[in-house]
Amino acid sequence: MSGPDIQIEQIDVDIDVQEILLAASQHNIPRLRELIRSNQTAENPANVKDPETGYTPLHAVIAACEADPEEQPEQKSNGIANGVSSETNQGDEASNLVDAGREVVKFLFQEGAIWNDLDENGETPGCLARRLGLSELYELMVDAGVRAEMLLNRLDGYEPIGDDEEEEEEPTDGNEVAKTQDEEAPTGSQESNDSQQNTTTTEEPHVSSSRYLQSNLTFQQDRLLDQDQNGVMMAWEADIMEKSAKALLPTPGLHVINIGHGMGIIDDLIQSQNPGSHHIVEAHPEVVADMKRKGWHEKPGVVIHEGRWQDVLPKLIEAGETFNAIYYDTFAESYSDFREFFSEQVIGLLDPDGKWGFFNGMGADRQISYDVYQKVVEMDLLEAGFDVDWEDLKVPDLEDEWDGVRRKYWAVDKYRLPICRYMD
Repeated sequence: MSGPDIQIEQIDVDIDVQEILLAASQHNIPRLRELIRSNQTAENPANVKDPETGYTPLHAVIAACEADPEEQPEQKSNGIANGVSSETNQGDEASNLVDAGREVVKFLFQEGAIWNDLDENGETPGCLARRLGLSELYELMVDAGVRAEMLLNRLDGYEPIGDDEEEEEEPTDGNEVAKTQDEEAPTGSQESNDSQQNTTTTEEPHVSSSRYLQSNLTFQQDRLLDQDQNGVMMAWEADIMEKSAKALLPTPGLHVINIGHGMGIIDDLIQSQNPGSHHIVEAHPEVVADMKRKGWHEKPGVVIHEGRWQDVLPKLIEAGETFNAIYYDTFAESYSDFREFFSEQVIGLLDPDGKWGFFNGMGADRQISYDVYQKVVEMDLLEAGFDVDWEDLKVPDLEDEWDGVRRKYWAVDKYRLPICRYMD
């Protein structure tokens, strides 16, 4: 008897899911409210999933806002016959769909819908809205992501923004914050970012600062990899870092500190700006050994600090060291680490007229995650007393860059270069 009972229960569950998704696609809030609040089987009825497409109610709402191309010829002929512009009719219909969809999206968020859950194509609802050109609905998703991430960060329960079927909800790169995507929310070229639903599989090694610092590194001409084949730093980042170095050090003789040497790209570019002094903080022993092999410790004005910045920087502050420019590019660190860096350490190290920057890779393996993290970091910087200017830089085609790299940590078209200053 247990077999048939289980089968009947499964059928009931599937019917419940399909009814919720149908009501969402019809933009029927009263029916949705009834179904969601009467559902006793799903843990989160507002976020049930279609077993084939992976669509959640948010996906269904947004997909239903796409104009039906099969209806356009008939609409056009009817419009001409009635002396009414078919384009106007179609525009009004599309606007009405979006208006209705907007209200359903808001309702679903009130009921606990998850902004960045993935369908079977690896798209969040926001990704779908962006692909369909539904900019208003896309911005709703971005704002929901910002609220969620701000809350999680404040509760210190942040889960990274997930971005592929294997990693549902993780944020990412500051390289260290942005390139690894198993931490809270990365920021730099050595980090990892993107937060979706935390779908990391048990087979994928967790990327963390402690694991990275204990791993064996592979130094290649165009990349630096950890033992799990994560990209710690790659040569394609050089153009971005050149812009950063020139923006932070516009004149010779300035005093600068860089956190995270990696391949040495940013430090080579800093040297080309003729700094008065050049401090480098590096935590990985193999990177430090490589720096010494290359003679970094003998360069005029260069001071190498071996260790984690969390240990090094407080000592520099205590010693009264200050700098005209600061750059931050770590690997496999969380967004909370990054926030601690600029809210506690930068304030003690940066001259009043100084500038600082970071490798902005947070959420860069998904456009919506990148947009969410820009807003999150802007608000946190403002709270810490900093203004930030962004410059959009076109990123070249990187399709051939990921051979031999476990995870593609960059997938957006434009890099947003940040330069931060104390607020006036």
